[in-house]
Amino acid sequence: MQYLSIRYTERLAANDVVGSVGSRGDSYDNALAESIIGLYKTELVRNRGPWKGLDDLELATLEWVDWFNHRRLYGDLGHVPPAEFEDRYYAQHHSAGGAETQLHTPA
Repeated sequence: MQYLSIRYTERLAANDVVGSVGSRGDSYDNALAESIIGLYKTELVRNRGPWKGLDDLELATLEWVDWFNHRRLYGDLGHVPPAEFEDRYYAQHHSAGGAETQLHTPA
């Protein structure tokens, strides 16, 4: 996995070039995706391989994503699964009778 460097981002900005990844002005926004991909490779791909074929890996990937979201205890979230953390968040931040929406429309 390759990481984007600050120097790379600065070089793009100095030349008025828009990068294909990262938010404007930094190279940090892809860190979470790279972290999850690393976990996926470690916990599933390398741990349970070698794979008989693509179909086996695809099915195992679906099972891993379900496990990761609903049963894996994630330390950065207080040792609860991501889906449970999200449910708690929305229960605390949205009134029961409110009509708030998760969708954000551009102004």
